[in-house]
Amino acid sequence: MTRRTLSVLSAAALAVATLTAGAAAAEAKPLGADAGAAAACFTPEATSARGINGAKDPNDVSASQAKAMEDALARALTSKGLTKGNDGSARTAAGTAAFTSANVNVYWHTITDGAKGVLTSSEIAAQIKVLNDAYVPAKVTFTLVSTDTTNNASWYNGLTNGSTAEKAMKTTLHKGGKADLNVYTANLGNSLLGWATFPKSTVDPMDGVVLLDESLPGGTATPYNLGDTGTHEVGHWMGLYHTFQGGCKGKGDYVADTPAEASPASGCPTGRDSCTRVAGLDPIRNFMDYTVDSCMDQFSAGQVTRMQTSWTTYRAG
Repeated sequence: MTRRTLSVLSAAALAVATLTAGAAAAEAKPLGADAGAAAACFTPEATSARGINGAKDPNDVSASQAKAMEDALARALTSKGLTKGNDGSARTAAGTAAFTSANVNVYWHTITDGAKGVLTSSEIAAQIKVLNDAYVPAKVTFTLVSTDTTNNASWYNGLTNGSTAEKAMKTTLHKGGKADLNVYTANLGNSLLGWATFPKSTVDPMDGVVLLDESLPGGTATPYNLGDTGTHEVGHWMGLYHTFQGGCKGKGDYVADTPAEASPASGCPTGRDSCTRVAGLDPIRNFMDYTVDSCMDQFSAGQVTRMQTSWTTYRAG
């Protein structure tokens, strides 16, 4: 999946974004080495990404891939002695809710090219606050436990997902385990705003979220500079698909209360209804769509449950 993307240093690209009412791009790529044979085509590095100006997520998830990931989730849930309730929540053998709350330790990695890409502690803190505000309904909090800065021009300039630079960066810097969030910032390539890995049963150094540095609150990536690229990407890291996953047919994003959406929304198109034969207007205010930061402000109750179930299944101890 992909999320909004952006050519931050390009005035022309910014102009296009403005003319398209904040044409948001999306990004998110999932993966599932745990998805078995049906998912043999993707690797543990599968991620989700967000892009702009028509930039395409390099790892959009097909309906068959999404199904394979769902099958893997069900198997992993069973292996932990849990079941899924009618509402999608993880339940213990006694029938009680398996999830109560979660605190995520965040390891922050700032990549720079000399003075380019340098972030202040207040800028990082502002992004952490955006995450904490957005994930209150999910009972998930984020605690910044360490920050480091690496001056490496080859990692910073034009970083793309699946590249040798990304692999070298993450292999060198990754910290913690499956319940810990590693965040990397750089000047991304392919007009991407960011990407993330989906949860799975095992963790490796590629796990984490990559963000365009100027997408943080107060950055220059207008209208994607309020920090919600981070919100969106962490949503993938927590197990969510885009709201437009699967279009108007099939299982969509596997969340019952997000109306079907034929394609990513851009700007903030109030009243948009891209699936007229299915109930509900497009969820343009949802963090997992591609609208501009000022437009997105919510997760649905079903998405909250899905994130909690995914956390309990894959990331909890």
